[in-house]
Amino acid sequence: MNYVLIFLFLLPVKLLMKLRRKKQPRNLVIQTAKIGDFINITPLLKHLKHSDALLSRAVAPLAKHDATLGEIFYVEDYKSNLLARLKLAFKLMNHYDNVYLLHPNNLNLFYAACCNADNKQFLSMYRRKWYQGVFYLTATGTVEHQKHTLTLENYLKLADRSLTKDSYPKHATLPLLKPENTPNELFRTDKIKIGLSISAGNQAKTIPPKIWKTLFDRLDDLPCLFYIFGSPNELAHFIELNKVVGERDNLVNMIGKISLEGVPYAISQMDFYVASDSGNIYIADAQNVPVILIYGPCCVEEQRPLGDVLLIGPDHIAPTSYVFRALYKFNHPAQQLFALDARKLDDIYDFIYTRSWKCLTEKKILP
Repeated sequence: MNYVLIFLFLLPVKLLMKLRRKKQPRNLVIQTAKIGDFINITPLLKHLKHSDALLSRAVAPLAKHDATLGEIFYVEDYKSNLLARLKLAFKLMNHYDNVYLLHPNNLNLFYAACCNADNKQFLSMYRRKWYQGVFYLTATGTVEHQKHTLTLENYLKLADRSLTKDSYPKHATLPLLKPENTPNELFRTDKIKIGLSISAGNQAKTIPPKIWKTLFDRLDDLPCLFYIFGSPNELAHFIELNKVVGERDNLVNMIGKISLEGVPYAISQMDFYVASDSGNIYIADAQNVPVILIYGPCCVEEQRPLGDVLLIGPDHIAPTSYVFRALYKFNHPAQQLFALDARKLDDIYDFIYTRSWKCLTEKKILP
């Protein structure tokens, strides 16, 4: 509500500034969520060809290696005080002809509304508040997003209502960055290489170690190597996993060994990727790696990998976590949300085996 009052206070200044605006065929894309959400805006970035962006610094290592992006503003750099936020609002005000708002929280709505662009397309979603209507009055068009419609597709429709999820592929870096210091163990060709994220940024989406053990046990008769990806602060999860599964010679610890900008190339070396709804599952999907998404409480109708994917969900539990209404505590325990019974384990086994048998038979490493 405070941003509405600030906007109304600035409105006369905004209108005066508009008289001085020179038309500039420039795009501004506003999406300040994290890694998975950034991957899902890349089809729009491809369609627009060249854009500036307001993003979260969490995605900076990927965004700075994206050829579709020009100037990047990071929202955290302007959050220290009101003066800093006003500075950014004035910096954006007269510089764009096209503004695309993909993450309509109060602050982003304020920034988008302050822009004097001729074409302003805003996403409207299920958490919209009545007072935000003041901001939406400044839009030239809106796309209505519901819990059971696909975010990626609605992002595209902001630019062209005829576009669909199949119009453009996703990417993580463009072109794909191939760091020279990529660990050699990623390039093995004698095993089925399966990447894993054993924890998630939202800790409530972390799959318990006992669930991973059931998966490892089911895949024991396949020549699998499991690569554990993660940032250094996730090492505690790896230690807990080892306590449950014991020391295994087919677990490869990659935690803290690869910087975020190098993760897409590292994951591209995997044959499969398995995780809950976390950033790396979308990076894997963008690299055309077959993925197994154990989605737990999340709504896969709203957001999911779109390539070669096996979706594994809980039995008789409705989704409660959404893109714009993320929960950090759930009514059901993680053991129930992410449980893998015999049928689900068989589905995972078959998904991996049917995509691996030809290659592995040729190399004569299948049992």
